[in-house]
Amino acid sequence: MFRPCIDLHEGKVKQIVGGTLGGAAVRTHFVSEKPAAWFAELYRRDGLTGGHVIMLGPGNENEARAALAAYPGGLQVGGGIEAANARSWLDAGASHVIVTSWVFREGRVDWARIDELEKTAGKNRLVLDLSCRRRGEDYFVVTDRWQRFTELEIGEETLRQLSAHCSEFLIHAADVEGLCRGIDRELVENLGRWTPIPTTYAGGANSLSDLEAVSALGRGKVDLTIGSALDIFGGNGVPYADAVAFNRRMRAAQP
Repeated sequence: MFRPCIDLHEGKVKQIVGGTLGGAAVRTHFVSEKPAAWFAELYRRDGLTGGHVIMLGPGNENEARAALAAYPGGLQVGGGIEAANARSWLDAGASHVIVTSWVFREGRVDWARIDELEKTAGKNRLVLDLSCRRRGEDYFVVTDRWQRFTELEIGEETLRQLSAHCSEFLIHAADVEGLCRGIDRELVENLGRWTPIPTTYAGGANSLSDLEAVSALGRGKVDLTIGSALDIFGGNGVPYADAVAFNRRMRAAQP
């Protein structure tokens, strides 16, 4: 299934080459003149669920809250989330909070922090962001705007352990994020074999065939976020209307 997104950077809806975040020169594909709430209202109108608002750095809180108010209960929120503020974002209308860097310290999972988050937000409203980059033949979780490698390798045992504490995973393939050169098929296929809970993959999608591939390779457990390729974000690979129609066909085919 297609899941929508709203990426916020410096208070604007943008599409950015993910691997450049935190560097000296952030590469931006698209900057919208429309506010975040406009996109949230669009997703609400079209019945899209499970999408996310990601705050890429400071200065995005007002836009994020406006989007959540425009589609209460319809969007997840991530970026700077920790135990101290998780409840406030849920109260602001987020369906789930997405957490990544805060649950890692010195490159390792901080299980005490995960437990704290689970108690604060509730397992059923917690999404763990395990966005990753490739090192050799394996994938490792990266934090701090995808610039810092952790020691956590993405694998079946990792996902099994973490799934006991959250309801979903969000996994950006940071090496291909924003490049519109196609999905990382090997990663998607691995996620389809490994993940025991719903997982959203993001990174590189540039056509409707990528959406079809994720549905097949992910064995029905992996959804796809499409960003830079969408026409509503200035792309020419995927008409937004076609992605919405794909979801409607998938729902109609379900028993």
